[in-house]
Amino acid sequence: MWPFSRKPSTESKSLAAPEDWLSELFGSIPTESGASINAETALRVPAVSSAIQVISEAAASLDITIKTGDQRSELIDDPAYALLTGAANDWTSGYELIRDLVIGALSHDAGAMAWVNRVNGRPMEIIHYRPGVIQVEYDQATGEPAYKINGQPEPSANIIHLRSPFGRSPLSLAREAIGVAFVMERHAARLFGRGARPSGALTFPKGMGEESIKKARKAWRATHEGDDAGGQTAILYDGAEFTPFTLNSTDAQFLENRKFQILEIARAFRVPPAMLFDHDRATWSNGEQQGREFLSYTLEPWLRALESALARGLFLPDEQAGKVVRFDRDDLTRADLSTRSTVINSLVSSRVINPNEGRSWLGLNPYAGGDEFANPNITTEPTKAEPAEEEKPRAA
Repeated sequence: MWPFSRKPSTESKSLAAPEDWLSELFGSIPTESGASINAETALRVPAVSSAIQVISEAAASLDITIKTGDQRSELIDDPAYALLTGAANDWTSGYELIRDLVIGALSHDAGAMAWVNRVNGRPMEIIHYRPGVIQVEYDQATGEPAYKINGQPEPSANIIHLRSPFGRSPLSLAREAIGVAFVMERHAARLFGRGARPSGALTFPKGMGEESIKKARKAWRATHEGDDAGGQTAILYDGAEFTPFTLNSTDAQFLENRKFQILEIARAFRVPPAMLFDHDRATWSNGEQQGREFLSYTLEPWLRALESALARGLFLPDEQAGKVVRFDRDDLTRADLSTRSTVINSLVSSRVINPNEGRSWLGLNPYAGGDEFANPNITTEPTKAEPAEEEKPRAA
């Protein structure tokens, strides 16, 4: 039982002038393609859900630490460390919290906001409310945010707020591109699911009555439109003719148009196309380079924003100068074992790191004497001095 309620008193709101998040939630902002795109409908487009998932899960998968201001020591006893690496609250792990914060910032213009429950100044739990529970208003002159939870003011020191660039989420900025992809996805489903385009037409000579046409159509469907009717011989009677329909150039390029929308969505989220499983331009030589670009240009800005947002919400103003939140980027830059072994051996040989530091990179325990900076490739153990030979008597 926490010292105060997790659910502050509510305040009724009028729908006469709904806020932006409410319009977005109900999908009342249509696109030129005719589809109303919000966070829920956009996730039905595989490229969108894949882009959001790869960014949020990559960020949440990295090891996170609390360090001193000079980043020389880790503060594993800090209460914020337990919340971020263990359980943020009774039903949310630290991994899920960070993942959901990034998902919210990628999906909603207001960003993702979580409330820090403090007891005597110590953070005891972090609760990520659904969109709209925490409202934010900005000072028109300075841009300073002011927060409310269900209409009740809340100190900004208790709020973790992760925002997107431009004050708009990538999903919102790419609403038109996502709308086109959504319409094309829906058309493809209708095309193959319910036959949106017939394969051909049966034509009959004049004078054939309506009843005869119905019987002919029923017989044709029974013979050629069943699940196992492929390859059966078509029998036409009473002068009937079958005219197949051909695809025009636009229909033939339907698949190319769908692939282009994947590139558009990749641009909006700044994700390499290969991360969305579009391997048309991926090769063995540029695959590793795209991975580095994902870390440098896609993930790194979000990690910097996450570190700042978590520090503002978890540390009181007088603590922020002496504590920082850091994600370990090494997990995403690790090469294969052969390459790592070569690099570690080179660094140890050049005395940049000692053997125990190299072993820590591989997840191995240190050994006695491994803290010495020495080149194992040229340093040899001192050999015992050989006993001097007894002098032989000189010949007379």
